[in-house]
Amino acid sequence: MPNDTPDDAASYRERVDRAADAIRQEGGTAPATGIILGTGLGALTDELDAEAVLAYDDLPGFPASTVESHEGQLLFGELEGVPVAAMQGRFHLYEGYSPKEVAFPVRVLATLGVETLLISNAAGGMDPHHERGDLVLITDHINLQGANPLTGPNEDDWGPRFLDMSEPYDPELRDLAKEKALDASIPLHEGVYLAVVGPMLETKAEYRYMRQIGGDVVGMSTVPEVLAARHMGVRCMAISVVTDECLPDALDPIDVEAALAAAGEAEPKLTRIVKGVVREIGAPVAS
Repeated sequence: MPNDTPDDAASYRERVDRAADAIRQEGGTAPATGIILGTGLGALTDELDAEAVLAYDDLPGFPASTVESHEGQLLFGELEGVPVAAMQGRFHLYEGYSPKEVAFPVRVLATLGVETLLISNAAGGMDPHHERGDLVLITDHINLQGANPLTGPNEDDWGPRFLDMSEPYDPELRDLAKEKALDASIPLHEGVYLAVVGPMLETKAEYRYMRQIGGDVVGMSTVPEVLAARHMGVRCMAISVVTDECLPDALDPIDVEAALAAAGEAEPKLTRIVKGVVREIGAPVAS
């Protein structure tokens, strides 16, 4: 089935509902927990006992991922015995998509019933205490992308017109991630994620500016997805993998292969934390 274009006559809401219906028909009814896997981190799906694997290309309305390291499929199954839905591959503004298109899969997962969203991404580290391969638990974000998926007509049954963003990243989930990292003796930094459009990397002056306004890590994703998720009442937790060090006074040209290698080296640590969080939030509540 070919993808619809953003200019399709059907409304955005209708496209979301149609995609959700198609997933249900393929046996992919989403559980309460969703996971977005970022650049170089898709191997977490090796730990997932998948019951249904649906390619984005086969789902109505889904964009097509153009990033080489992103597989472009939805997986439904169990992780640590807990039902989950995982996005293997995400979409970016720099690919030419609008914020609404970037957030489209999150809208679909929330429509299917996802209540908690765990997100990973690759990011540049601007804090001098962060090294390549470190994990940074996102406590807040600064949006410098110049756009967001909440503009335009509001779907009132999705969420409020004026969304409160005082706690975009759920404090309980953050505490749980820190607990699981501590249990596994995995260093886990905390910091503010600064979102840019890309695809170019930043100048030395831009890194200095972003650091001065409070950014600890910088990346090209996550914020549109979090905004859409929070709009629909979905709790969010996000962890960045520092794939390159962005210190303006000691800045080297980007090495994409080294960045992907750093993500791969961090993968076992991130996988262990995410598995621990999934196991905890999926545990039955004692009566």
